[in-house]
Amino acid sequence: MGTKYGELDRYLFHQGTAGYAYHYLGAHRMDDGYAFRVWAPNADGVWVSGDFNDWQLTCPMERISEAGIWEAVLPPNAVKAGDAYKFCIASGERRIWKADPYARYSEPAPGTNSRIWEAEPYAWQDAAWMRRRRQVAERYYQSPMNIYEMHLGSWHRREDGTYLSYREIADLLAPYLTDMGYTHVELMPVMEHPFDGSWGYQVCGYYNPMPRYGTPDDFRYFVDTMHQSGIGVLLDWVPAHFPKDAYGLYEFDGRPLYEYQGMDRMENRGWGTRCFDVGREEVQSFLVSNATYWAKEFHADGLRVDAVTSMLYLDYDRDSGQWLPNVHGDNRNLESIAFFKKLNAHMRRECPGVLMIAEESTAFPHVTGEDREGLGFHLKWNMGWMNDTLFYAEKDPLYRAYHHDKLTFSLMFAFNERFVLPISHDEVVHGKKSLIDKMPGDYWKKFAGARLFAAYQMLHPGKKLTFMGNEIGQFREWAYEGEIEWFLLDEYATHRKHKAFVKALNAFYLAEPALWQVDDSFDGFKWIDADDKDRSITSFRRIDKNGRELIAVLNFTPVTYEDFLLEVPADGTYAEVFNTDDTAFGGSGVTNTGVQFRSEQMGGKHAVRLRVPPLGVTVLRCVRKRATRKPGRT
Repeated sequence: MGTKYGELDRYLFHQGTAGYAYHYLGAHRMDDGYAFRVWAPNADGVWVSGDFNDWQLTCPMERISEAGIWEAVLPPNAVKAGDAYKFCIASGERRIWKADPYARYSEPAPGTNSRIWEAEPYAWQDAAWMRRRRQVAERYYQSPMNIYEMHLGSWHRREDGTYLSYREIADLLAPYLTDMGYTHVELMPVMEHPFDGSWGYQVCGYYNPMPRYGTPDDFRYFVDTMHQSGIGVLLDWVPAHFPKDAYGLYEFDGRPLYEYQGMDRMENRGWGTRCFDVGREEVQSFLVSNATYWAKEFHADGLRVDAVTSMLYLDYDRDSGQWLPNVHGDNRNLESIAFFKKLNAHMRRECPGVLMIAEESTAFPHVTGEDREGLGFHLKWNMGWMNDTLFYAEKDPLYRAYHHDKLTFSLMFAFNERFVLPISHDEVVHGKKSLIDKMPGDYWKKFAGARLFAAYQMLHPGKKLTFMGNEIGQFREWAYEGEIEWFLLDEYATHRKHKAFVKALNAFYLAEPALWQVDDSFDGFKWIDADDKDRSITSFRRIDKNGRELIAVLNFTPVTYEDFLLEVPADGTYAEVFNTDDTAFGGSGVTNTGVQFRSEQMGGKHAVRLRVPPLGVTVLRCVRKRATRKPGRT
């Protein structure tokens, strides 16, 4: 049964407050026919054409709002599920053929037509997950988050090199992520895009899951399967820009419409794309509704908002003279700031429990702030941590002492925002090398360095994200045309051991509240020694909300210390609970397994002596505190 929408929907859309515009715009079966609606205010005329009328201009649309919504209602039986269609827009003497911006399905590439999508309501099986998600909505940052970022088309492929379907990937991925100890999967954009080489970041079909992998319901099955396995699903979302494909949003009605009109803002020259005019009310409705759509219709647990930095600054990727300052004379894009506040407030209200995550690479203030000045995101990628840490990790250990600040500086701002620590797809492409190949030294040192780096990420405050392939120590850079080099696990024990290490590290992270419960303040982190640059060693404590602690020592040189004196917070007995140099992980076996350390006095403080592995991490826990003897009576 269809539902009629009308004057109120048009009003909200033109006011920029339509959070559910996809219920009205696009193609919809109604009680009295099949309605097509499109926004094209500069058009001189619009037709809807498709399989149902042999692609003839026999179905003219009527302009039903002064601000440019056009509508055509076809007889109920004139249109059927699967029919291809487009809008033909008259702009002067030109006829422009455009896909439906609100289409929920389309032809697979290289086809560009929209398709009518009709199906029975999907029978979701994730009620328990959705109920639990709502319950923890306000406690998300006190919960573990270990994200596996992936590209659907290059995780696994069939033997003939063709894509797996959403359903096939789901059935393989859910048990894999559960076994490996990940809490979330983050998908590079699944919205329809014509060029595979864009990795999904040049979107044409914002409401359309990629038909390369199946139907919208097949994608619902993917999300549903993840949820039933306890895995959250985060989606990359691209509100900054769109490509200049002729059938897409580009100059939709013959003139700039979804994009800015001024040349100082219209294009991102580096990407060759058009920038959304987020100051325009109808564009706000389009984008806010799109975020709502993926959360409501596909149960997405979060949106990672791509390229936020490019939207916040008027001079982003522009030289002097190519941009104009705002009314205050500076380089902030005031419309984008207002848009993000509106978007995030709407999502918190309408989609509680859905995380909004900013990819933002500058020190723009209050990105995760919820006050009047804040943009309202839940999380922000910590690009400073990523850049500094990779810079340090790629240095020969001989020279790391001269760059010790790169290792410790992140704690100067670790609690300014609520952060995710990302090692994403961007770090393992374009000649940057794979994560393991970034590590200096011979084969053994590369794997030891990768284990050290992964442990440092897990022990550092903030939620975690790593890209697919890192868990098996793949040496080849990521390439979207192929798949992860899974054969390495069959042919090389070192890669199998590295995967076992990552699994064990993930399990350790999940089991230890000290590593995730207090990620937003120094209440959960205390330095023991941040300044041992000569030995390239750091040591610190991680503390949960009940005061239970872990103590970590990280050695960034290939030197073994057999009698390392470590300050500890209390007089007592300590034991090692994790060591990256375990032979089961491919390490050299410099561990403290089975040893309990009794603390001793060190200048009025307490300390233990232990073995510290080369290019390794050891983590201790106090297993028994020594009782303080109370003075007796005489």
